[in-house]
Amino acid sequence: MENAVSHQLGIEQCKKVTATAIESVDAFSDKQIIMSYSAGKIIVAGNNMKIVNFSKTSGAFAATGEIISVRYASKGIGIKGKLFK
Repeated sequence: MENAVSHQLGIEQCKKVTATAIESVDAFSDKQIIMSYSAGKIIVAGNNMKIVNFSKTSGAFAATGEIISVRYASKGIGIKGKLFK
């Protein structure tokens, strides 16, 4: 079993998203932000998205905009991992 790091995610009035234990921001635009944490990825979709805080050392993350959805994608063996064992 992996060493799980405690992770929290909060959404305030569909206008601000905050998260802890974020390892990296992998991609971002005004429509979508993709970030990684110990168990996988978090995809935040919306409009006029702006990252207002990200600290790689503390793992703190905050973004504002019109938040439409938040989706988690767990780590796992992808298609490449299955093909190239």
